Amino acid sequence: MTPPRTPARRRLLALAPAAALVLALAACGSDGGASSEDATDPARALDTPTTLTFWTWAPNIDKTVALFQQKYPKIKVDIVNAGQSAAEYTKLQTAIKAGSGGPDVAQIEYFALPELALSKRLVDLKEYGAAGLEAKFTPSAWSQVALNGGVYAVPQDTGPMAMFYNKKLLDELHIEPPRTWAEFEAAAVKIKESGQDRFITSIDPGDAGGLDSLMWQAGSRPFQQKGDTAVGVDLQDPGAKKVADLWTSLVDRKLVDTSPGWTNEWWQSMNSGRYAMWIIGAWAPGNLAATMPDTSKNWRAAPVPQWNAGDNVTSENGGSAVAVPATSKHKAAAAAFATWLNSDPQAVRSLNENGLFPATTELLKDQAFLDRPLDSLGGQQANQVFAASSAAVGKGWQYLPFQVYANSVFKDTVGPSFGSGINQGLTAWQKRITDYGNQQGFKITTP
Repeated sequence: MTPPRTPARRRLLALAPAAALVLALAACGSDGGASSEDATDPARALDTPTTLTFWTWAPNIDKTVALFQQKYPKIKVDIVNAGQSAAEYTKLQTAIKAGSGGPDVAQIEYFALPELALSKRLVDLKEYGAAGLEAKFTPSAWSQVALNGGVYAVPQDTGPMAMFYNKKLLDELHIEPPRTWAEFEAAAVKIKESGQDRFITSIDPGDAGGLDSLMWQAGSRPFQQKGDTAVGVDLQDPGAKKVADLWTSLVDRKLVDTSPGWTNEWWQSMNSGRYAMWIIGAWAPGNLAATMPDTSKNWRAAPVPQWNAGDNVTSENGGSAVAVPATSKHKAAAAAFATWLNSDPQAVRSLNENGLFPATTELLKDQAFLDRPLDSLGGQQANQVFAASSAAVGKGWQYLPFQVYANSVFKDTVGPSFGSGINQGLTAWQKRITDYGNQQGFKITTP
């Protein structure tokens, strides 16, 4: 998920009910081809007077868009913040169904892309040369936009996982940043025994994406698309069970807190030293600096703990891409804009300077980027940690073609189990997902 993170982005509501999702494979939207009003060649389109509407919530993205308009003065881009996450997707679904009122270009988080792509609501950008972009992006980012034989968006940013820790607090307690989950557990005990109301970290009972990232890093692959309508769901695989067992134990022993994240109280706990760590995506430094300007300098980044000493496996948390809705009247120009915005070196640097962690391999290998001190983390060259994490993301993760719905019921299924046993909650989540998917016409298989 792309910064800035807010509760509104994380407490997801379901998209308009996905009944007809499967039927929409043949019936919904356009075929993704260029309209009669649109130049079919992106180069020609960029030289044709056009106004594009761009839905995005990314902070300060107007600065990057201004660079595009300087280079291509015949294209005017109107930036609209149509809401974040589910709020935007609901509006997008409504506009596409109505055939009007929607954007030409839209920022969409990776977890929501499969649903929109499967239902033909997005243009397959292979028609506009997007297949040739693959080498420019990290494998994990590209795998999220290359779906069902098409390319349905251009990656914009990613969230490789890292462990952010309060260095001042850990130094006071003589604790080294844990390298394994066993060391993490031992550090949690020591922090609790310090005699103060402290926790090593918190885990949010309403945040599906946070638990997904932990399971991904542990080797779990609970969601697998096996065809247009066939989907496998297994929330009891070995990776998921490892994560559930560890975090159930940590919660039972009151070594981690289970308060909802992103509230004022939660940030106060971060700021005061009540929480010693935060395991989250590489987009977090900007949030730390903006919300804790006086104490973020005490924080540093380290690799996420490993299940086995010497391993090097991470996952993603968040990230988004830029897609062209099927109802755009300027598909070629929109595709060209999405491509330039997220792959042009000048644009990518601009996006990063304004808070987005890059999905492009060129910037991730750039020495100036890697060596840049981050004031938000006390001058640490933390991009080195984040780039190494990006390179170690485990392969094969997929989202459900109705992930927005699945995330919306996480808090009612897994959330309550944080006090009784997360494995039980995962079982309840799996049943709710399976029942819903079958009702929508998918063929859900479980172990």
